[in-house]
Amino acid sequence: MSLAPYVQIVARGKGRGRALTMAEAQDAMGLILAGHAAPEAVGALLMVLRLRGEEPQEIAGFTAALRAHVQGKLPPTDLDWPCYAAGRSRGAPLFLLAARLISTAGYRVSMHGWNSHQSGAASLRAALDLAGPGVTYTPLETLSPEAFDLLNLRDTFGLRSCFNTVLRMWNPSQAPATVQGVFHPSYRSLQAQAASMLGQRDLSIIKGGGGEFERHPAKEITVFGLRDGKHIQETATPLVNETRRLHDVSDAIDIRGLWHGSTRDSFAKATVTGTAAIGLWTLKAAPSLYAAQDMAEALWDTRHTQKGLTA
Repeated sequence: MSLAPYVQIVARGKGRGRALTMAEAQDAMGLILAGHAAPEAVGALLMVLRLRGEEPQEIAGFTAALRAHVQGKLPPTDLDWPCYAAGRSRGAPLFLLAARLISTAGYRVSMHGWNSHQSGAASLRAALDLAGPGVTYTPLETLSPEAFDLLNLRDTFGLRSCFNTVLRMWNPSQAPATVQGVFHPSYRSLQAQAASMLGQRDLSIIKGGGGEFERHPAKEITVFGLRDGKHIQETATPLVNETRRLHDVSDAIDIRGLWHGSTRDSFAKATVTGTAAIGLWTLKAAPSLYAAQDMAEALWDTRHTQKGLTA
């Protein structure tokens, strides 16, 4: 089957085009991932959706197709953590230390992603020796070469497409809980709606540093998502009273020194524990964000005495 009918649905003239249904979107993405769609049609579909704006049922349908395409490639885990930021302003991947803290509480964390247009100091892959045994990272190009090719159409278009959102929604390990970071705040509600359509029950979405799931500790943030399948909006209060950018590429944080204790930085530490706290709350390891923050700080203080960890 050709992708043309789906392009026609969304690209008809003003007042005639409409959004794809979830089933139509799933069929369309299935054709694309199977290699049955002409590249011109793929570009037309993705760019029309970008111009018009993304709809929750379209994102849900695309995500369902991607999930089916790679089903069973990753072992079961507790927390899904997508990593797809491409901002040039990113600094050290402090969120990796947050994931490690969560794993020291006994949870399995599955990270997956691709990060382009970043400095060496921002490289998540270069810091994976800090992940610890409870955190895994799977590169997108290994997990799904087809999805990798779709993401890299950004270099062809010069623009992101809705596939960036789909990758954050993906959850290839079928984890019962997931966390997501976005760059544009409007996507928090969109992704929560799409996740609900997919049957996701526990999810936290924040406007994170450069689009990663990494909170700014000096700002009040709103956590969107789902708890037991119900939509939530929860306010996380500032953790530190300090005016500072989350990342400064000209003054990168020594992430290894921070973890091992040779570097002292209260702002960076609060970034780590604040991010971990939202993840722990998503996993229902604590009943509230406040309790989760206390738990994250205790895990940080005892990070070198936890079983299986080294200083």
